[in-house]
Amino acid sequence: MDFIDLFGASGATYRFRLWSEGGALLPVAGNFVVAVAGPASVEVLVVGLTNDLSRAEAAAGSEEGQIYRRLNVARAAREAEHDDLAAGYPQARVVGELR
Repeated sequence: MDFIDLFGASGATYRFRLWSEGGALLPVAGNFVVAVAGPASVEVLVVGLTNDLSRAEAAAGSEEGQIYRRLNVARAAREAEHDDLAAGYPQARVVGELR
């Protein structure tokens, strides 16, 4: 799945794009998740935000899912979405701002 839609605790929907292995993540700000996406469900393992998406792979650690990213340059929007997603997926490991 190239895209997944995730839901924050507020009910808002956020669309994330799959990072293809071998492809470079851009050094721009955004949100990311590590998830296992199936045909009918998505299991979110990590919810994170960063000033530099190229560092998301290291932050994901050894989780077994795939990295999905969402470009989000505005700090206030990035932090609000991160908080909403973290509350919506309480089982996920939360990764704070990466610099």
